[in-house]
Amino acid sequence: MAAADVAPVLELTGIHKEFPGVKALSDAGLRLFPGEVHTLMGQNGAGKSTLIKVLTGVYTPERGTMLLNGKPIRPASTLEAQELGISTVYQEVNLCPNLSVAENIFIGRYPRKWGRIDWKGMRSEAARMLKLMEIDIDVAAPLSNYSLAVQQMVAISRALNVNAKVLILDEPTSSLDEAEVQLLFTVLRRLRGQGIAILFVTHFLDQTYAISDRITVMRNGQLEGEYACSELSRIALVNKMIGAPADAPVPGAAQADAGAEQGAAAGTQAAAQAKAQAAAQAKDVLLDARGLGRRGALLPTDISIRKGELLGLCGLLGSGRTELARLLFGADKADSGGIMADGRVSAAPFGNPRDAIGAGIGFCSEDRKHEGAILSLSVRENLILAMQAQAGMLRAIPLKRQQELANNYVKWLGIKTASIETPIGSLSGGNQQKVLLARWLATEPKLMILDEPTRGIDVRAKEEIMDYVSALCRKGMSILFISSELPEVLRLSDRMIIMRDRKACGEYQRGELDDTTVLHAIAGEAA
Repeated sequence: MAAADVAPVLELTGIHKEFPGVKALSDAGLRLFPGEVHTLMGQNGAGKSTLIKVLTGVYTPERGTMLLNGKPIRPASTLEAQELGISTVYQEVNLCPNLSVAENIFIGRYPRKWGRIDWKGMRSEAARMLKLMEIDIDVAAPLSNYSLAVQQMVAISRALNVNAKVLILDEPTSSLDEAEVQLLFTVLRRLRGQGIAILFVTHFLDQTYAISDRITVMRNGQLEGEYACSELSRIALVNKMIGAPADAPVPGAAQADAGAEQGAAAGTQAAAQAKAQAAAQAKDVLLDARGLGRRGALLPTDISIRKGELLGLCGLLGSGRTELARLLFGADKADSGGIMADGRVSAAPFGNPRDAIGAGIGFCSEDRKHEGAILSLSVRENLILAMQAQAGMLRAIPLKRQQELANNYVKWLGIKTASIETPIGSLSGGNQQKVLLARWLATEPKLMILDEPTRGIDVRAKEEIMDYVSALCRKGMSILFISSELPEVLRLSDRMIIMRDRKACGEYQRGELDDTTVLHAIAGEAA
């Protein structure tokens, strides 16, 4: 860790960056010291990616200063940033798998001898660089021959081949398994020992505490604070990321007052009742997934959803919530596990969304603009898409039936639109979300997966949508509910599963968690 009397190799202060209608960064800052691993943390939209793009010359800030070894810099491109000694390795390995390992390390700057590429010298130097990281492979072999972890090492070697002073790793572990993560961390510790300043961007709490010397937290485009990793507890880190009060007291602790004790007792009683009810419902399972997983996205996970139950998935961004939902729906292909849906056992997960729709499952994606609404199509056309997929392309739904369905759902859900023929792109975010909800309700699903159904919509629309969701559960539909708004999940869920670092880490009945203890569960600390 950097000593107090050591000057930072890189320092950003007062960074401001705006886009039309959006203030992405406001008085943001960052300090990196030589010989340290510094982790940048923050929720989605906190400004981490924008700050990195400013640092690497992709964006030009409106205001602020950037100092490298005490001298002002203002890189205008990624190439200029590299020439200054700032190298970046991105989440997706941006190399050429058909070329050799050595060619990837030196691509664009091949060593030459007598006017020709010095192939022998290039391979020798590439092997030497990799051996410094204790990677012993055939550098003449195609990059595609090697695992993602080794490809990451090659990308790091390429980044260091320009005499890098600062190495930025943007979500480098998102596609790696645990053994590969440990290999990467071994390399990072060795690079740290060589005096390189490493900026590590991740969503994973376990990895943060395994490798970091210091942590910078960003929230809402601003610098929340800079902390020594050894002095910042997990619960404090989570609180700072989401804006909860720091070091909030835990109900039931010695300092809790009598009212809090009564509330804890009531919660215990409610939890006991919920457990008894859960035991009675154990045989009433609608969907049961065992060992469901995908390499680099989700560790093998067990999850069951009962009929008429609202099951909440809770966790920070990157915890595996959306990845689990997509695997359940067949939107992504699982590597392991099997699914039982409504009593029908499958040796493998759903191969595609159509299989899931056939099993009575609907899915409202968190990305409604790219994976949900087709903005140029009308409300009616968007609404009947899933129903048409269920029927098959050779069995067109009659126009009169489409109009009847669209009018009924517009009326029932209170969708504000001039006409069912109005393009959905002209509707507000809340009304677009209601149309997508209606799309899946038209298929009469047994299970609805709702991934951030209230993100980006106004308070009134949120209340309306969640009222509809609760009503659907009372009528017997099962709901898998994902939301970053913890009070919403606590209020609505019959049962909750806590996700952390790509795996399920705990299951709780209604009443077992509150606004404070849920943060401890997410952070992985005992409450």
